[in-house]
Formats: sequence, structure tokens, C-alpha cells
Amino acid sequence: MGCMTRVRCIVFNAALGALDYRVPEGMDAPPGSVVVLPLGPRQILGVVWDDGDLPRDNYPEHKLRSVLEVLPVPPLPAPLRRLIAWVADYYLAPLSAVARMALSSSAALKGSGTVTEYRLTGEEPARMTPQRLQALDLLQGEQATMRELAEIAGVSEGVLRGMLSQGLLEPVLVDSDRPYPAPDPLFAAPALAEQQAEAAAEMVEAVAAHRFQPFLLDGVTGSGKTETYFEAVAAALEAGRQVLVLLPEIALTAAFLGRFEARFGVTPVTWHSSLKASERRRAWRQVAFGGAKVVVGARSALFLPFADLGLVVVDEAHEVAFKQDDGVRYNARDVAVMRGHFEGVPVVLASATPALESLQMAEAGRYKRLVLPSRFGGAQLPKIEIINLTELQPPRGRWLAPPLVEALQDRLAKGEQSLLFLNRRGYAPLTLCRHCGFRFKCPNCSAWLVEHRLSQRLACHHCGHEVPPPPVCPECGEPDCLVACGPGVERIADEVGELLPGARVAVVTSDTLASPAAAAEFVAQAEGGAIDVIVGTQLVTKGFHFPELTLVGVVDADMGLDGGDLRAAERTYQQIAQVAGRAGRGAKPGEVLIQTRHPKAEVIAALASGSRDAFYAAETEARREAGAPPFGRWAAIIVSSEDEAEAREAARAIGGTRPDEPGVLILGPAPAPLSLLRGRHRYRLLIAARRSAEVQKLIRSWLAPLRFPPGVRVAVDIDPYSFV
Repeated sequence: MGCMTRVRCIVFNAALGALDYRVPEGMDAPPGSVVVLPLGPRQILGVVWDDGDLPRDNYPEHKLRSVLEVLPVPPLPAPLRRLIAWVADYYLAPLSAVARMALSSSAALKGSGTVTEYRLTGEEPARMTPQRLQALDLLQGEQATMRELAEIAGVSEGVLRGMLSQGLLEPVLVDSDRPYPAPDPLFAAPALAEQQAEAAAEMVEAVAAHRFQPFLLDGVTGSGKTETYFEAVAAALEAGRQVLVLLPEIALTAAFLGRFEARFGVTPVTWHSSLKASERRRAWRQVAFGGAKVVVGARSALFLPFADLGLVVVDEAHEVAFKQDDGVRYNARDVAVMRGHFEGVPVVLASATPALESLQMAEAGRYKRLVLPSRFGGAQLPKIEIINLTELQPPRGRWLAPPLVEALQDRLAKGEQSLLFLNRRGYAPLTLCRHCGFRFKCPNCSAWLVEHRLSQRLACHHCGHEVPPPPVCPECGEPDCLVACGPGVERIADEVGELLPGARVAVVTSDTLASPAAAAEFVAQAEGGAIDVIVGTQLVTKGFHFPELTLVGVVDADMGLDGGDLRAAERTYQQIAQVAGRAGRGAKPGEVLIQTRHPKAEVIAALASGSRDAFYAAETEARREAGAPPFGRWAAIIVSSEDEAEAREAARAIGGTRPDEPGVLILGPAPAPLSLLRGRHRYRLLIAARRSAEVQKLIRSWLAPLRFPPGVRVAVDIDPYSFV
């Protein structure tokens, strides 16, 4: 018997963590290898980990079981392993849960291979059932596996198999390792303005030096941030390296892909939750083998196993969507900076309204701030005016005040476009009986039900519960009594339809633009002048560029201010500044009208004066006094169970053993604002600590000795964004 090698493996079983195995002779399993391991009678997936990272186990050597197989993919690279360990440690998540995010395509791990997909042949059929007709209609231009096609067409796989034998569908063999066309850094190099060229030169230099350097690319909306960081992308491509670009919402990718293709000649590789399994497999393998040169994706793309990363870009880096709210509760903006640190490459955070935390890092000299203070091509920033709703009230039952209505009519007459922005979707935040004031509540959550006219439902936006509106009020029995309190996008769209009968109105929310295809169609219509008025939620604040759009109306600027949320003022400021940035991006100047009942509030005053610095200064001061982030560190502990008493008991047990540390304030436990969510009762504790406190260590030692019934979940949220 030769010398035996013992390896420590992370196994994908949350209860177990790490186990030791032996590597049989002739097998090579360096750290990062993805392996198949025996566990009892089963076989499970694992990753060979670095020795120094995990506590040793003293299991006798002769009893160790052998690694069964090393899967045919490159080992996870060392910088990615460092990142996984850091994320697990910082966000108090199990190492296996973080490592699993890097192995995000199980098909990819089986090695290269072919997948059979199907597509329409274009044959004209003789006899057709209604289901086959439906499938023919919905599958135009689609190619996917039987299961995926059945989902797209809304029919059973049996119907499709019938179509296959009828010659209406044909099989296509797809190779999971076929390379992607390479982007050409010299394809269409733009002429940059002086400020853009200076900022680009700094980023290009850092890419060439292959050194870690976080940049905050801070430019007003429309200043050409994308073209500027594209120069850094081009530099990484010229050096033969890979690039990762993170976008906050999948709906934004359509517009971005078009700009990318115009600059580099091909579309980048995309990574998001709507990919088909075969696309995921191909993308993952090409990233790992170095064939995917530029990946554009949602936050999960951050854990892809890049073979040779040269640059990371986080676009719209202030966006709340970068914070994950369940599972591993990480913030992709912060983790992207850490990935750049471990890989030794520059990271660009691009935003017109950076998060306060990012500005503080720039002040402290940790990030290098690059400023693009003016709009590209001489376009002017819009002029902003406040409509005080206490003086200029809309008529009863309406939400648009007279000055805003006049402005809309004026734009329609000129053939220009308008955008009305609301910072929430649906019809209204709650629905009441207009006779007795009864409020409609969700049975699974403590949230109010919201009326959606289009689908004729009352829906809960926290757990998805839906009911048809009742014919009479359950409380007082009055018929047809529902009244929505406060405006929603569909309500505003109705009002625009009454005020401007000829206008073509588009409603844009994350519900109506659920897929990249829907987003692309909306962009094409708006650019083609087929829409006069866009009514939308925060989705419209991002990244879209419509030259004919000259008026933005913010229907209710106060809505975001009573969120019971640390960042409510900052988020309201960012959303309104971003949406204002959609106006006047072409040759025509834009105008923004903001309806508010609190014109004196700091957020509103800062927007009106166009003084971003004044707002950030006031907000920074308020946070410094409150010891709130970025001046203090916050964490939340969320306890939940389907049994209310059980959740309350567990929360009390945690509260009862709270550590008494100087500089650490522990609040709660209290029922969460949404004390019932998806059928689970929730309690929260909030920890507010000085910057110097070791919050993770404190929570780890506080919770470690506690034991809870199996139905109780205890989640920790480090740097929480939402307080519901």
C-alpha cells in the first residue's frame, strides 16, 4: 500500500459541513475539485477544500471511505475558494450553501455532451387539434428540450410528441461546449468626450496592471458611463482575459445587450434565472474553460468559476436588487469588490446616484472616484419643479394635479413622450369598503391585499395569495363597495386614458416586463414612437434611453418616505433622480414635475435645487448621529415558524441570552412589520453596533449554544436593507 492521501471535502448536506475522505491511488483531486462521494448508502456531491480553512477531523485513517470520482470540470480556482470562505464568514452562512452557488448548473458538471432540442419544421399541417394550433403559434422561433417547449406552449409533452411524429417538430443536436463568438475590442471604438477619456484611461491602466482597485464611476444620468467602462472591458479583452458585468434586473439586459453588440460586434454571454438548462450548462462550462469572454448577469453570476478574470463591473451599483433577501443574504455590490480583491483585478461600481456607503468609501480613499459631471453630446439635465399638493389639489378621485395634466396635454400635442412614475406597482396599497371602512387583509401575511383591475383579483404582494374581489363587503354587506386607497399604476393609466383620450399608454412594471423579450419589445415600441405616455414603477428608472421623452411626472414623491426604513430617504432620492434622468436625453430639453405634500422635506428640497451634494451631506449627518451605516454596523436576527407560540418562544430565548457588550445595542425581539409572511410567523431582533465591534463573532457565539424545535428557522441578515 502506497502513501495515502487524505482530503477534506465540503459536502452538500447542510447538517454535515466538512468530512474527510481518502483519494485512491492514480486519482488526482487537488483543492477545488468537484467530486462524487459516498455518504451512507448514497452518493453526494462535494468539493475538495483547502487544508488550512477547516477544523481537522480526527477520524481514524483506516476507516476513511474513498472519493468515487472527480467530475470532468476544472477545479474551482483559488480566488473563488477564498471568496466563498469570506462570504460564508461575513454573512454567517454555511460554507456548503455558498459553495453550492458556484456549482449552479448540475448538467455542466457531467462534462461535455450533446443535448437534443426541438424546433418547428415549418411544415403546413393537415388536421390540427386546438392544442397543436396553440403550440404552433407559441413555439415560433423557439428551440428547447421537450419539457421546456411544453412549458412555453402551455401544452403537455404528449401533444408535442404527436407533433414530432407528424413531422411538425424536428430534433437538433446541441453541443454543450461549442464556443461563443468572441467580442472584438476594436469593432467600433467610440469617440469619447474629454472627461470620459480621462476616466477610461485610469480604468484601462488598472486593467493592464492587473491590480485590485475599486473605482466609483459617478456620472450624472446620460453622461455615458457605459461607453466609458466599455473601454476597460476592451482592455481586458485585448489582454485575453474575461470580464463580468453585473446588472440589477434582468429586464435591463435587452437595452444593454444592444449597446454591447454595437460596440463589440457580438452579444455577450448572459447569465440569469430565465436561462434554459442547456444554455446554463454551456455558459457555465465556457466560463470555467475560459471560452466565455464577457458575461453579463444578475447577482448570481458573481460566483461563476472564471478561468481568468480581468475586470468586474457593477452597473447601477446603488440598486437594492443587488441584495439577496433569502438563503445566503449577501449584497452583490460588496461581494463584487471582494471578488476583485481576491482575483487582483479592478472593480468598477457605476451609478448616477451612488449608495451613501460607496461615497463614504471614496471619501476615505478606499475607492477611487471618477466623475462624469455633464451629459454626453451637450444634452441638458432636465429642469425640476415641485407641485405642492396641499395648494394645487387634483380634482376629487383623481391623482394628477392641474399643472401636471397641462404638461401632459402639451407634450401630446407636440408629439413628444411623457413618463409618469410611481414607486409601487398594482392598483393601491390597500383596499377598503367605502361604506364601513373595512380593510381587506391577507390570510397568510399581515399585509393588506391590493386590487389589480387587469386580472380582476385582490392580491398580496408578499406571499402571492390571490382572491377574486367579493361582490359585497364581508363586514357591512354593501354591494360594489371596493375603493382603492392611494394610486397605483393601473389606476393612473385609467386616469390618463380619460384625460387624454387619444394617447397611447404603456404600463411598465416588473409584472408586465417579466422577461427579456417583453422588455425588448417595450423598448422597440417606445423608440419607434408607438407610445405617448409611459406609466411605470421603479423598473422605468433604470437604464432606458428614449430621445423623445421630455416630461417626467412623479405622481407621489412622499410614498417612499414612510417606509419605516433606514434608507427610505436615500432610496426615494435615488429613484426620483434616476427617473428624472430619463427626461431630455436627446436634443430636446426635459422637464420633471414632482407632486408632494412635503415640499420642505430634505429629499424633496434637494431634488428641487438639483443639489445632490446637499442631500447626501444632510443624510450623512443624520446617519452619523444615529450611528447608522456606514458609521455603525447593523444586523438583524429573524426568527420564524408556522406556529406563532413557537416563534415567540424561540425569539424570547434568543432575547433572554443577549450578550451585554459595550458599543452594541440589541433591540427586540418584536413581531416583524410583516409579522406573518408566507404562512410563517416572524419575530426580529435588530443589532446596532459601533464600526469597531466584531458583530459576526458576537452573533456566532451568542446563537451557537441555543437549540430550537425543528419547525423554527433562525436567519441572520448582516447589513440588512429591508426591515419588513
